[in-house]
Amino acid sequence: MSVLPAKSFCLIRHGETTANADEIIAGRTDVLLTERGRDQARDLSKRMWPERIVLYTSPMSRARETCELAFPNQPYDLHDGLRERDWGLFEGQPLSEQPDREATPEGGESWPDMLSRVAQAIVEICDTSEGALPVLVCHSGVIRAARVLWTTGHVGSRPPNATPLLFTRSGQIFKETEL
Repeated sequence: MSVLPAKSFCLIRHGETTANADEIIAGRTDVLLTERGRDQARDLSKRMWPERIVLYTSPMSRARETCELAFPNQPYDLHDGLRERDWGLFEGQPLSEQPDREATPEGGESWPDMLSRVAQAIVEICDTSEGALPVLVCHSGVIRAARVLWTTGHVGSRPPNATPLLFTRSGQIFKETEL
């Protein structure tokens, strides 16, 4: 098990994208939000947060746009560790052809490398966000990595778009709850 983040944190998968709607593997491919995805992100802006937050987002445009629509006029930091997994030669292919997560796709990122990258990013963000709840706008793969690292040890089902998932520390693991 990797080092535990020092505090609770919230992960939000970006709004629906053209690739989501078309059931295509996007990974590192920079795809756009659909109008539905923009509406999902705007709906987040109406949410009341339980405490002071600090925002981080993947540098990919779908995550940045979600963050900007969900948290208008609020500052955020880009963090490269929050980007989606590189699926190599499977980028742009139908989701039904996605290889097993543990397999390393040709030209892509291995699952252990992604787990390490995500762990380092989230631990670093939690360590530097004194007095605020870190809210990270990211991708399905990042959320699944956090689950493997700190909750059940399993990737679980595909997280919903634009839905805050709170990871609360409970002893040596985290509990995931939808906000």
